Amino acid sequence: MERHQVGIYLGALAAGALAGRLIPAAGPGLAVVINPALAALLYVTFLQVPAAELGRSLRNGRFLGAALVVNFVVVPLVVAVMFPVLPGDEALRLGVLLVLLTPCVDYVIVFSGLAGGSSRSLLAATPLLLLVQLLLLPGFLFVFLGSELTGVVEAGPFAEAFAVLIALPLTLAWLTQAWAARRVTGRRFAEAAGTTMVPLMAVVLLVVVASQLPKPGGDLAPVLAVVPFYLLFLIVMPFAGLGVARLFHLDTADRRAIVFTGATRNSLVVLPLALALPGDLAVAPVAVVTQTLVEVAGMVLYVRLVPRLV
Repeated sequence: MERHQVGIYLGALAAGALAGRLIPAAGPGLAVVINPALAALLYVTFLQVPAAELGRSLRNGRFLGAALVVNFVVVPLVVAVMFPVLPGDEALRLGVLLVLLTPCVDYVIVFSGLAGGSSRSLLAATPLLLLVQLLLLPGFLFVFLGSELTGVVEAGPFAEAFAVLIALPLTLAWLTQAWAARRVTGRRFAEAAGTTMVPLMAVVLLVVVASQLPKPGGDLAPVLAVVPFYLLFLIVMPFAGLGVARLFHLDTADRRAIVFTGATRNSLVVLPLALALPGDLAVAPVAVVTQTLVEVAGMVLYVRLVPRLV
């Protein structure tokens, strides 16, 4: 199945888009499935990384430094270059900033691993990336938009994402590893769980696209307005990430992981933030949703292209 994973993911994207258009009323119901499906996917991912290796990765100062630089220095600079030519709608700009200024902390680990990136290094960096983005995002919004819109950022979605998508799957994975080390049944269970990564990724892609695609409604103008910027971001960031990784003298697996963490954004975590905005900012979630659709398609290509670049 892993040999055909790119085709499977493209099929999941297509099926999700078709379901979203043909059965838009199913969107809210499918949206409820996103976090459980993503948590299951991350549980299987974490299961592949022994706890001892995670501890060693936490001492990898060069990787952590590179991850911080690419996400909180390079990415804001790239966004700053694009910002003057973004659409003038302030709500649309807010949505773009919310999603591009926050690094992904969930499926980036999976996609990076599929491309030969270091899952354990990214996993070790995840809590730090989540905390730093929570602290810096209000400041970034203030710099780009001024004080009027800075107060929209709340800690709730970030705390919930950490608990549901990071802490719980990681704890369950460690308990499973301990079970596998002591019992044959535990080892067999862990091995069987490891074979579900590709199907789970396909499910995540399908439900994300199917549940979010209807949200833009009939007005495609905001979608068309921001797509070029998201595509440009995906084109620029692999080279920017590779430059940072080389600056920190990382090995190949860590370099690939840095490319992925710089390019993938935290759309699934910031979407609840965007959806909770006042009615006059209702177009902001459209910007976040559109980035999700562009990114998941881009990640399928990254899995093939990044190993050739790095």
